[in-house]
Amino acid sequence: MKTYQIVGIGNAVVDVISQNNDDFLAHMGIEKGIMQLIERDRGEVLYAAMDNRVQTPGGSVANTIAGAGALGLDAAFIGRVHDDALGHFYADAMNEEGVDFVNPPVKGGELPTSRSMIFVSPDGERSMNTYLGISSELSSQDVPDEVAGNAQIMFLEGYLFDKDKGKSAFMEAARDCRKGGGKSGIAISDPFCVERHRTDFLSLIENDLDFVIGNEDEIKSLFETDDLEVGLAKTSAICPLVVCTRSGDGVTVIGDGTRIDVPVTKVVPVDATGAGDQFAAGFLFGLATGRDLETCAKIGNICAAEVISHIGPRPETNMQDLLREAGLL
Repeated sequence: MKTYQIVGIGNAVVDVISQNNDDFLAHMGIEKGIMQLIERDRGEVLYAAMDNRVQTPGGSVANTIAGAGALGLDAAFIGRVHDDALGHFYADAMNEEGVDFVNPPVKGGELPTSRSMIFVSPDGERSMNTYLGISSELSSQDVPDEVAGNAQIMFLEGYLFDKDKGKSAFMEAARDCRKGGGKSGIAISDPFCVERHRTDFLSLIENDLDFVIGNEDEIKSLFETDDLEVGLAKTSAICPLVVCTRSGDGVTVIGDGTRIDVPVTKVVPVDATGAGDQFAAGFLFGLATGRDLETCAKIGNICAAEVISHIGPRPETNMQDLLREAGLL
């Protein structure tokens, strides 16, 4: 069985993008500048209303895995898509990017492939309307033991923690990964997700995971504190490696009791979408290739800086060249 340097489990969401003015948003009842979850009927109405659609494979951890693959890691992604046009588009696009899409499109059933309708305004604001569809139904049956058990790094998406079958899939995958000698970790994804499942979230981190990656708000939400230092201390007490991104204030990494603060160069983003995803890609690339934690964070910062310099959540530049220029590769 093939051994992967990194395997991600997350929502397989097709990003469908179109450019529209504020009058169109008002006419369609789209709230500008936010992400909201929508039901299937609403999704079909919005999808049909989009002109000159551009489709790309998306999803938070999927973006990370694609970024890690672009850096040269042998990568795979586990997610659910339906046996429909968007599902085949997603699977084919991931494979073409050099990431093995492990799960064949699901035949039968009623839920279609997940999609996020993204309306870009002339001022650059992105209004996201996401229908989760089949991807949120991921369960242990979708995670091949031989893939999880042969992963050097397993990266999980917090959003999938909303359903019990997702929780079970995460625990089993993390344990299989550890049995095979790999390390498992999670992208916290969203403070509200933590609030809904705090006890289970903390239990997973303490008992089954080797690392956690989150931003300031997500780290603070784990222990219901407004003090980041308290959140970092308590999280590092139950997890061997904690990585906290702090936007323009840099990155804090706590591993085996040692704290490292890595600064960033502040820039005005063209599009901040995917910054955290690509930071994780760079950091985990460093981890998978045996680099020290400070170097891992520096690589992550370069990956995040690249993705916020253009529209879209995945790198458009040869990242290996950028890392060589920075003396990190």
